[in-house]
Amino acid sequence: MTLLVPLYVHPAVDPAAWESVAEAPSRMYAVVLNAADGPGSSPDPAFAAAAGALRSAGVRVLGYVDTAYGRRPRREVLRDLERHRDWYGTEGCFLDRTDPGASGLRACRGLIRAARGRGARTVVLNPGVHPAPGYARAADLLVTFEGHWSTYLGSFTAPDWTTRHPPERFCHLVYGVPPALAGLAARTARERGAGVHCAAPGAGPNPWNRPPALPPEDAVSPRTAQNPLRTEDPA
Repeated sequence: MTLLVPLYVHPAVDPAAWESVAEAPSRMYAVVLNAADGPGSSPDPAFAAAAGALRSAGVRVLGYVDTAYGRRPRREVLRDLERHRDWYGTEGCFLDRTDPGASGLRACRGLIRAARGRGARTVVLNPGVHPAPGYARAADLLVTFEGHWSTYLGSFTAPDWTTRHPPERFCHLVYGVPPALAGLAARTARERGAGVHCAAPGAGPNPWNRPPALPPEDAVSPRTAQNPLRTEDPA
């Protein structure tokens, strides 16, 4: 399991949060930088320094860009992507609130091509639900769940088409997770077909203002992955 960490807190407010993710590069898929629901209107030296420290540690940095479910003009989306690249040296983008419907797939593919043409080596789509099947091939990583831990523990059904892709193409973003249950969250994500996840303890309007607790490195094993609701192996 690797972690995609949306870290939506200013580095000057909580420098320890940024330091904690930089200390575990081998566990990170990427960290999402979100200065102001995007890159902001001007460069922020604190975010630039934090992004530089992550890159130096070997952690990939992605810029947060809101697509407003396909309603936001493409030029604005690409402008944000370019600002992230120029101001913070991001290696790709986290396209939030992407349209999950089949009718939006063509436009999304065009946007991804344009993003890659502007230097985005990694593109993550976040519809927050299972979208139409074609989206899995359009991007490097697809977020198919975003929500509270209590909701995540409820019923969860993945469409049959997801089995045609490796787990590393899917991500679950879960908040409100008690730190002591980080290992359980990792096992649950793996059991449900996601090789990338985040189990953050935060809640409220901005649940991504705290980094996740790191699950044990052996949180997912052939035995524990069989039942995501067990907290320990049978004797």
